[in-house]
Amino acid sequence: MDKDLLFEKRMKDLASRAYNRDIVLYTDFLNLDELHKIHSLISGSLPVTVCTFGGYDLAERQMAAFLPDALSYLMEEILSYPIVCLKIQPLSLKFSEKLSHRDYLGALLNLGLERSMLGDLLIDETGAYCFCKETMAGFIQDNLTRVRHTAVLTVQVMEMEELPQPKFREIQGTVPSIRLDVLIALAFGESRSRITPFIEGGKVFVNGRQITSNGYTPREKDLISVRQKGRFIYEQILTQTKKGRYRVSVKRYI
Repeated sequence: MDKDLLFEKRMKDLASRAYNRDIVLYTDFLNLDELHKIHSLISGSLPVTVCTFGGYDLAERQMAAFLPDALSYLMEEILSYPIVCLKIQPLSLKFSEKLSHRDYLGALLNLGLERSMLGDLLIDETGAYCFCKETMAGFIQDNLTRVRHTAVLTVQVMEMEELPQPKFREIQGTVPSIRLDVLIALAFGESRSRITPFIEGGKVFVNGRQITSNGYTPREKDLISVRQKGRFIYEQILTQTKKGRYRVSVKRYI
């Protein structure tokens, strides 16, 4: 069966089971493409609400929860995403290699895990924070002992305040209009012509929803993700010139 059709069938089946049994059901971790599809698949087809969460507020990879409308008034009380955050840390920082996101992810996948079992990976100078399905946490703790040549220890994070805070680079510039292609070009220092294929190719998401129109107008504080490039927040219009151009500010994740 076609991959998209299989995904559609699986999601509709979960939504139907949640509705018919009056229970909340959760997906595995979904990427941006899948998160976009799930809203259009379920919208209006069954009386269920779709909620998403990835373990922390700015997560890119998230689980979806199918919540029967009859239970939606209890949303805050009954939603409990099966997500665990683990910290992967070198046994000795002094003798550890400089490890990248790719190194940590590769070590996890080499354990035989599917990517859908894993959420985001956050990296700082002390190690990596890995969001995973609750059922996989013990397996990872028992079996992940090395990343490249560095011996590591994996422990569960109990306090989310430990998570590394995102780092931004503020970029300001003057643009002719508040269009999606214009803002992306500013954020990544590219020409609009080089950005167009990313938008038309379905690689751009605004607040998790796929946008394929170059002329789409983002709103202030929108989170814009461009696959293969990164993410940024469109902050605000700073000033408007006499010629009708706009000086704007964006914050790019680094």
